[in-house]
Amino acid sequence: MENQNNVTEFVFMGPWGNKQMELLFFFFFLLCYLVILMGNFLILLTITCSHLIEQPMYYFLCHLSLMDLGYTSTVVPRLIRDFIAERKIISYNDCMTQLFTVHLLGGVEIFILVSMALDRYVAIAKPLHYMVLMNRRRCNTLVFMAWGVGFWHSGALLLTVLNLPFCGPNQIDHYICDVKPLLKLACQDIHIVSILVIANSGMVVVAVFLVLVASYILILYNLRAHSSVGRRKALSTCSSHVMVVILFFVPCIYIYVLPAGSENKDKELSVFYTVIAPMLNPLIYTLRNMEMKIAMGKKALHWWKLWCYSLSQLSQRCTISLFFFYPFSSNNPHR
Repeated sequence: MENQNNVTEFVFMGPWGNKQMELLFFFFFLLCYLVILMGNFLILLTITCSHLIEQPMYYFLCHLSLMDLGYTSTVVPRLIRDFIAERKIISYNDCMTQLFTVHLLGGVEIFILVSMALDRYVAIAKPLHYMVLMNRRRCNTLVFMAWGVGFWHSGALLLTVLNLPFCGPNQIDHYICDVKPLLKLACQDIHIVSILVIANSGMVVVAVFLVLVASYILILYNLRAHSSVGRRKALSTCSSHVMVVILFFVPCIYIYVLPAGSENKDKELSVFYTVIAPMLNPLIYTLRNMEMKIAMGKKALHWWKLWCYSLSQLSQRCTISLFFFYPFSSNNPHR
């Protein structure tokens, strides 16, 4: 393998390759990244500093926000830097690290979404046994399983790419190190490898998406026995989840089910699950969730009172300091 691999670095071709638009894209993605950071940190602070952390749905939402923060921080800062960099290069080792991290966190995220769908199904189908069935031990088990599947998925993809020979072209037609653009640079027939990638990524994404669709169909079926008020509340919560699922899964299915080398819009569609979905998730889960809005309002009021108290304490200390300092300054002959 060592004598076959002559590539030590890769060059990103960028998302659109338009030199005139790069500065505009720089500010756009910088703004998106700041919104992602503020929105997801706000969710984490609101949930972990309130009683909401005791509820399974918000426990999973915390993990979803962590995945969004990690996922975007793996991709977007380098993308922003590349918009103003002369050479958009990444070393071979950094490329493999980014590939592994992106698929690890992405794999964990899709199974966190499955856990959230399971949580909503149990809450609606078994409301009297909800807290028993979805206790913290089971929630932790679901999170650990998500991490286990994520490691398996990303590890298999990494081993596949590490065994490919790269002996010539090093220009990646993308803005991240992903499997399909890397396969196009390999110095061997990639037909079998493409099938393995589709089996690992594409079929997993499709299978999980079908499981999620089936779970929400079952949720709708079980809503028949609920009151109109209960149905509206459940539909409001589930519709938020469905929007997040569509934003994340539809581009992934299109990208990873089609074989490598097919003419598609991979770069443009990747923006949806690397930038747009993580940016919209906090808005979707907060603006359509009354409990989150109430908790955020309480936290905002608490922080406002704390800030006012700190300001008043600072003002008192300044007044006392001036009071003790004034007599000395008044007796100063040079005044």
